[in-house]
Amino acid sequence: MELIQQIQENAIVAVIRGAKPSDMLKIATALREGGVKTLEITVDTPKVMTLIEEVSTELDQEVIVGAGTVLDAETARMAILSGAKFIFSPTVNVDLIKLTKRYGAVSIPGALTPTEILKGYENGGDIIKVFPANAFGPAYIKDIKAPLPQIPLMPTGGVNLENIGEYMKHGAVAAGVGSTLVNTRGDLTKERLREITETARQMLARVKQARSSLN
Repeated sequence: MELIQQIQENAIVAVIRGAKPSDMLKIATALREGGVKTLEITVDTPKVMTLIEEVSTELDQEVIVGAGTVLDAETARMAILSGAKFIFSPTVNVDLIKLTKRYGAVSIPGALTPTEILKGYENGGDIIKVFPANAFGPAYIKDIKAPLPQIPLMPTGGVNLENIGEYMKHGAVAAGVGSTLVNTRGDLTKERLREITETARQMLARVKQARSSLN
């Protein structure tokens, strides 16, 4: 199965922002145990390149690790060389997309308007991150898919347990989920790790239910 297909099949991309370096592998393992197998580590996280390499190595074949909040081609290159399999960016940066594809990684640029979404796709974006998705909500995905059905859309920003199923029903191929799933503030106790695992399971159950309703 190709990487793009795996990301879509996995359905949820856990956005891990600002985690302590000593917590990253524990968080990644908790997510994997809950069934979430695609992890985005944002580049504003301390020691991010080392962490991408660590998680990629330790959980190889079990999870897909990528870099998020990438703003330039050089940062993307460093992340890919550290083991990132995909690059998330908050905007459409054509040079960044081209560099990502040149190195064989999946490009997921962020866009909001139809013009931005089409530009990102036409310039090589494999999946378009609709960001911030909570600006318009789940129905917006359906509105965009009507004139642009060929473009895979991944809502990110404000996706939670209550609305993830609606995003899927309206045509999202996957969803990026941040603090609702992984809140990195405070101490990472065993109880919080269990909560991450359980929330992951619940969100995937909502996705499965939504996808089943479409068949």
